[in-house]
Amino acid sequence: MKILSRSLGISACSIAVLSLAMMGLTPKAQAQQAQQPQSIFLEGDMVRGNTGKGQTGPTCVLNSQFKHNENAVFRVRVRDIFGKPLDDKGIKGVVVELSDGQKLPLRYSGHPPVGSIDYFWAAGWLIPDNYPTGTLHYKVVATDLQGRTQTWQSFQDPRSQIVIIPGVVEYSGTPQAPR
Repeated sequence: MKILSRSLGISACSIAVLSLAMMGLTPKAQAQQAQQPQSIFLEGDMVRGNTGKGQTGPTCVLNSQFKHNENAVFRVRVRDIFGKPLDDKGIKGVVVELSDGQKLPLRYSGHPPVGSIDYFWAAGWLIPDNYPTGTLHYKVVATDLQGRTQTWQSFQDPRSQIVIIPGVVEYSGTPQAPR
């Protein structure tokens, strides 16, 4: 009888310890289940674009400083976990969110539009004449076919942001549609 009560005492103690350990692990396990693996990856840049009025400088060249009435173009490539680029059939969409609340939907297409050599998501933003000068933060949000989102945010250093600088933009060349 003494052996049975001792073994029951050890078993009860073991069950209590095991129960406490499981309770301690439960929040971790739930958190791991809540964190789904990343299904899409984003990469991109920002360049100066064409307008129907002509060019304001070299187009499709990296740029972060723009004058009023210039065309800032956001270019984004979305990839799956294997590195395969995703088009408009592979994800629901991509949006650039500016810190002033504007949302710019990106469109998947070939670039340049005539004689395309590359395909990615892009949106142009013609900076209004009356837009305030200064730094503008932005982020890119992509939504996969299951409704999950992935966000990429630019570096927070102001030199990495869009900067609207004073001055009047001058167009050169003949007016043209974006290429």
